[in-house]
Amino acid sequence: MTAAPHRDHGAEELCAAGVKLYEQALRDGRLRVEEAVEAPCLTRFGLLHPARDEPARLEPVAPAAALIRMLRGSRARIADEYRREDRLVEQFEPLMRTDGPRATGTGAGTPLLRLHSGTQRINQALTEAMEQARQEVLCIQPSAGMAGPRGEAAHDVAYHRDQRLLDRGGRIRTLFQHTVVHLPAVHAYNERLVGDIEGRCLDELTDRLIVMDRAVAFLPADDDGTLALEVRHPALVTYFVTTFDRLWRLATPVYPQPVRRPTLNGVTPRQRAIARLLVEGHTDTVIAERLGMNVRTTRDHIARLGTTLGSDSRAQLGYLIARSGILELEEATR
Repeated sequence: MTAAPHRDHGAEELCAAGVKLYEQALRDGRLRVEEAVEAPCLTRFGLLHPARDEPARLEPVAPAAALIRMLRGSRARIADEYRREDRLVEQFEPLMRTDGPRATGTGAGTPLLRLHSGTQRINQALTEAMEQARQEVLCIQPSAGMAGPRGEAAHDVAYHRDQRLLDRGGRIRTLFQHTVVHLPAVHAYNERLVGDIEGRCLDELTDRLIVMDRAVAFLPADDDGTLALEVRHPALVTYFVTTFDRLWRLATPVYPQPVRRPTLNGVTPRQRAIARLLVEGHTDTVIAERLGMNVRTTRDHIARLGTTLGSDSRAQLGYLIARSGILELEEATR
């Protein structure tokens, strides 16, 4: 009776025969060549190699060494893909700025999607689109900006851009993250503007988003703020507006008239947000990232929460949060 043919597979899913023989080789130190016939994947992946002093036998490569070698190859492939992506962006970014019906498919000379590269180009595109706006700008402003950290010059450009819209009778609605709204620069910026502006805040927000007259949207296209996507597709813009409106209804007013969120059973609103993520099992680092805080501040809030609830350990804290009912009270106050 002949053995079933060996199934092709990758190193990340070794066949049962391969795992069994590799474990045997690690225990015994060697295998006869004929024993490894049913698992040719072991030699193909470099997990077994001929013994120097006895070519008829195979010796195993240490698992740690094999893993490092395979990971190095995987990382090299990933690096190649990143380089390929960079070349594609470099090739197509100028083409995406080309206007005309053939390039856009809209028939109106305006691209449905356009990629902007670099802080200067992003700000220029925002200014150009803002000059066309007449009614309303919706903005989601988490802890990081689309075009990177703002200096005084960038703030001045944004101020004049926003003020011209307000002078035309438009309005601006902004969703802030709680960690951003109380920053002096944000407060001073809002106080400087004159017109119909309103701000609300949430503990967690999506990445930055700007929607103008419900017709064009801007959102980040990478992690470091050097690429932004301009979207004019009606279905996508409608989706962004709907998302904004739903978040807006959940948010707490902070400007022009702030609403102070209540402390429940001695637990602050910020601590309740942390408690909700704690019971979901998130680490301090993830909680800090989602709430726009640094890890040290997050741990300080967790320690205070533990003191308030009488917790002696992280495991007990989760139990006490559930038993305290503070999360249910938070939902009831929304």
